[in-house]
Amino acid sequence: MQSIITFFKKGGILLAVILAIVLALICGQFFPVPLVRAFATFNAVFSQFLGFCIPLIIIGLVTPAIADLGSGSAKWLGITALIAYASTLYSGFLTYGVSMAALPTFLHQGGLANIEDPSKSNLASYFTIEMPAPISVMGALILSFILGIGLSMVSRGVLRRGFVEFRAIIIKLIEKVIIPLLPIHIFGIFLNMTESGAVGQVIIVLLTVVILVLVLEVVILLTQYLVGALAYGVNPFKALWTMLPAYLTALGTSSSAATIPVTLKQVKKLGVPDAVASFTVPLCATIHLAGSTSKITAFALAIMITSGIPIDPIQFMGFIFMLGVTMVAAPGVPGGAIMAATGILASMLGFNDSQVALMIASYIALDSFGTATNVTGDGAISLIMARLSGGKFSERDQKIASSFASESSFDSEAYLADVK
Repeated sequence: MQSIITFFKKGGILLAVILAIVLALICGQFFPVPLVRAFATFNAVFSQFLGFCIPLIIIGLVTPAIADLGSGSAKWLGITALIAYASTLYSGFLTYGVSMAALPTFLHQGGLANIEDPSKSNLASYFTIEMPAPISVMGALILSFILGIGLSMVSRGVLRRGFVEFRAIIIKLIEKVIIPLLPIHIFGIFLNMTESGAVGQVIIVLLTVVILVLVLEVVILLTQYLVGALAYGVNPFKALWTMLPAYLTALGTSSSAATIPVTLKQVKKLGVPDAVASFTVPLCATIHLAGSTSKITAFALAIMITSGIPIDPIQFMGFIFMLGVTMVAAPGVPGGAIMAATGILASMLGFNDSQVALMIASYIALDSFGTATNVTGDGAISLIMARLSGGKFSERDQKIASSFASESSFDSEAYLADVK
């Protein structure tokens, strides 16, 4: 029994989600309707809770992130964040262009249009509990920008401390409450789909997009290293090969933070000075999520195409710009990026609960590949920063960068002491 428990702990959220989907496919064949409705009831309540939490997640993550990046506390912090953001946007727009060209060929337009919100089907929940959000998603984003920019312009004090500690609370909420309940939520969604006979189409859609995303992430890495190598004067293919241990480690751990020691070691092997590597690697482990952006963009487009949701190019471009900001602020916990993105998926693209659940399941199923792309790309950013800075990073810069990498076990007092 102990060995089984250990196995599941090592597997983490990815194993739990895969198990939830498999069990839903099996149980959907024989579960009676009343039992299916019981899980639909859990989903209805959980969706309300999630809708209540999303504005709080946005305010708790985006506000202090903007305040920290705009405070000028470290000269190179903003430059690194800008490069990471540019890399994220490139990933998003490349994925958008390729997906719009390829996905309509392989996916049936409106093929999943019959997948409605569970509350509108014959397998509706027995009841739900209304949990009105304290503020709209767009209101939370605007408030976060105003407060974040404002905090970056004033001296550090009680309000800054409050937002840093609020971020710690939000991260614990995601890590200890929302993420552990997600497998049950996903089980209920796929159970409902199996019962309604739509799950086969969903699986085909997901597998099609998985192949596209894996190819795109190779292209993203090649582009990043061509740019980084050109900037630093090294062979891009040799540099990418040098980073292979970091890629494989992230593939196994699904954690950017856990991969930092390996990433740091390999970045130094590229010839990046110790001071630069010690600054960029822990910082980018939190703020550089190009691989995650590619996954979210591709799966969002696939769901919109197959669900018959109109795709407005201007609106989707706005979504990518906003997604880039959200990724920079996303917490370093498994599934944190997609949880931070659920708000704009619903508010900007009009996703319902079932579609958001599909996004979460799809993202987590490819979590390790996205993480591997993220951390491997950190090496390319390190090359660029080494060229721009000439290797001049202070000990203070390195401390501030390191504070960003400890978000999953965030110590607000230590952080405030570091940046004073």
